[in-house]
Amino acid sequence: MFNEDQDYLNKDKFLNNQTISRLIKSIYHNPNDVVKIFSSLKLCKAISIFRILDYSIKKKIIKGLPSIKKMELLNNLSVDDRVYLLDNLPKKILKDLIKYLNSEDKYRILVSLGYPKNSVSRLMIPYYIAIQKTWTIQEVLDYIRREVKNSDVIEIVYIVDQKGKLINDIKIQEFLLVDPKKKVSDLINGQYTETLNVKDTEKKAIQIFSMSNRISLPVIDDHNFLLGIVTVDGVLDENYRKNSKKIGEMKALNQSYLNVSLFKLIKKRAGWLILLFIGEMLTTTVMQKFSSVIEKAVVIALFIPLVVSSGGNSGSQAASLIIQAMALGEVKIKDWWIVMRREIICGFFLGSILGLTGFIRVVAWHKINLFNYGTHWILVGLTVFLSLIGIVLWGTLSGAMLPFIIKKLRGDPASSSAPFVATLVDVVGLIIYFSISYILLNGTLL
Repeated sequence: MFNEDQDYLNKDKFLNNQTISRLIKSIYHNPNDVVKIFSSLKLCKAISIFRILDYSIKKKIIKGLPSIKKMELLNNLSVDDRVYLLDNLPKKILKDLIKYLNSEDKYRILVSLGYPKNSVSRLMIPYYIAIQKTWTIQEVLDYIRREVKNSDVIEIVYIVDQKGKLINDIKIQEFLLVDPKKKVSDLINGQYTETLNVKDTEKKAIQIFSMSNRISLPVIDDHNFLLGIVTVDGVLDENYRKNSKKIGEMKALNQSYLNVSLFKLIKKRAGWLILLFIGEMLTTTVMQKFSSVIEKAVVIALFIPLVVSSGGNSGSQAASLIIQAMALGEVKIKDWWIVMRREIICGFFLGSILGLTGFIRVVAWHKINLFNYGTHWILVGLTVFLSLIGIVLWGTLSGAMLPFIIKKLRGDPASSSAPFVATLVDVVGLIIYFSISYILLNGTLL
């Protein structure tokens, strides 16, 4: 079609004025110029043509397009067209193309291609150094200088065979300390290389990173083909992002905070806060129940924030430690009894330390006349002392056990433990405080 005047190939306006059917015919009649023709087309016309071309032509276009054009095309194809294209491409081409997708489309494609929702494939990046064991050290160094553009990925060099299967990996500094004439095979020590399967979960990645002291790990498929790498920063950033959105059971916004409407923002935050508010109403109920105690000894009310907040702090602290241990695989549900025994001891001693501090505070304030706690100030100090032991012990115990209970009920400890601990400790903490106050002060202040 364009053979009569090849100059037309250089005129973008001419090409974009052609009908789709004419352009398709021209592409098939000019197989050597297919990339040049396609690069000149406007995006909307390019997408319309691309989706009805033969797979062999699509593959040729994808391989030959400049990076910017390739990114525009892939991110604007329909999901079905994109999945069909990527699903049929060789894995070597596939892993290079995925990097051109935006994060949301990348996730959808990986899921559509059969990778589980929480797999490390979502965090995989295709930037890595892959060499062959027959190369010399000098060839490796020349390759790194020539090819590597991202210095963040050159901590590890991966050795693959001619098909792309992972053989081993070597830290880059080892190449700097040996004779450049040596072969890569001379550096391979045969030790086991830590790897991640493309279907492994983010949780497993965290476990392996915590034990391997690596900043990146190779990702392979079931046939040992090297697909990419996952960095520890990527895993931790993703884990932090998920957990930060779970604070107070806040649902993910899925878009920029500033672009979310106020109605949607309120709607996503209201549900869990209402539930917690209803739970905290029990706190008011407890205080109403002991209102006569407060009326007779107003001094008791002064220490309510102190003792209750101490229980909440200790509970949240214990919950965080157990959730972290669960995430790293250090603690299983079957270990609840061991954890409970340890936390009872910790809770008692932590409560004693805080209780003693509270008692000293009452004594010191009374003695230096900063506040007059009355003639029974010693009993007030003992009330604070014993209450803090009981409340901190309860907070620590409930904070440690709630993650086990929630996990057993198939819930998510990371999203539910902290709010439940705060509410539970507030309510029970008040009961403990007022009960001890009544026992110690009955017949004196009460």
